Amino acid sequence: MGSDGEPTILHADLDAFYASVVLLHRPDLVGKPVAVGGGVVLSATYEARAMGVAGAMRIGEARRRCPGLIVVDGNFGDFVEYSDRVFDVFRDFTPLVEPVSIDEAFLDVSGAGNLFGSPAHIAELIRDRVRIETGLPISVGGALTKFLAKIASRVAKPDGSLIVAPGTEIDFLHALSVDHLWGVGPVTLEGLNSLGISLIGDLARAPTTLLASRMGSYRARHLHALAWNRDPRGVVIGRRSSSVGAQSAFGGEHRDREFLRGVLARLSSRVGARMRRKGRAGRTLTLRARFRDLESITRSTTMRTASASSAVLFRTAVDLTDGVLDEFPDRGLSLLGISMSNLVPASPLQLELPLFDDDFVGGSPRELEFQALDAAVDDLRERFGRDVVGPGSDLLGDRPAFAEGLSGIMTRD
Repeated sequence: MGSDGEPTILHADLDAFYASVVLLHRPDLVGKPVAVGGGVVLSATYEARAMGVAGAMRIGEARRRCPGLIVVDGNFGDFVEYSDRVFDVFRDFTPLVEPVSIDEAFLDVSGAGNLFGSPAHIAELIRDRVRIETGLPISVGGALTKFLAKIASRVAKPDGSLIVAPGTEIDFLHALSVDHLWGVGPVTLEGLNSLGISLIGDLARAPTTLLASRMGSYRARHLHALAWNRDPRGVVIGRRSSSVGAQSAFGGEHRDREFLRGVLARLSSRVGARMRRKGRAGRTLTLRARFRDLESITRSTTMRTASASSAVLFRTAVDLTDGVLDEFPDRGLSLLGISMSNLVPASPLQLELPLFDDDFVGGSPRELEFQALDAAVDDLRERFGRDVVGPGSDLLGDRPAFAEGLSGIMTRD
């Protein structure tokens, strides 16, 4: 909290995040009931939610509630990339950012007032920046406590902001439905309603002994404290990510190596770009492969030197994928993912002595060529957008990206 008592804890929450990212790439679906997911709903547009579709609902049930529902697959790499861009916006306003999930975070802006103004103004600046730089809608709530800031962002949805002024917290909180409280799901809600408790104010005034009879003494005390806005927690800065990854589900059952190399080329490009943007390099690449029956396996290898080269990642991922195809000759793949771990700060490339037959790995002289290529690609995408340049295999379809060295990249009109 600031010295003047301002509600300097903000909770920023991207609206229908997964669905919103998909709509950026599918503008023809804007305004339609859309769900993102496979067997279950990962996210749904507000048009679908109005028909009863909710997160974690099975797709069959979602279709029953919304007969016109459009179900689409999402690309995990896109979600991670947009999340990173949004979190970069958060950190432009304060270093005190606590990630909650891929699409939400708490921010302590107590030290940002002199630079950016009041918490309410900062909330609007964040929303404007996120909208301009990513095209995504985001809601922001603010209060003196994390608990109430999160509730405020929920009340502000969709695409709004709400700051709860000091001295008004209890009146604001007690007028809300009890299911706004953390930990009140359908079962608990039903039990509270059976006791005549429908508003948070009803819960605050109920004897804890009555609540304990339905949910146990610990949960009763916890919910009762929240109902009076008692939340001593502060914003905790998260640790640096220990890995960087992306995955792509393409359905069906694929064994065609050229097709799979095209997938790996795109994944390697995304993971490499993210590491370079963060100033990181990695030594261990892990491949995740999923079969049509949803069984998944992982295979990993550790390189001699750390690298953030998209070409090195691609070559390594191809080797691991070929190994999986040889190991399971009768099974096709429906998903591939790669992640880099053993991350270290990126540093100038330390060239290795020519003691090994493979000149493609990290630390080889040839990697200097790929570093120059990566730098050029990153610059083009920074200036003109991610889709301005990509693997040549996306356009040609007849050879794996990077296999021809510097000619493996083609710009798009």
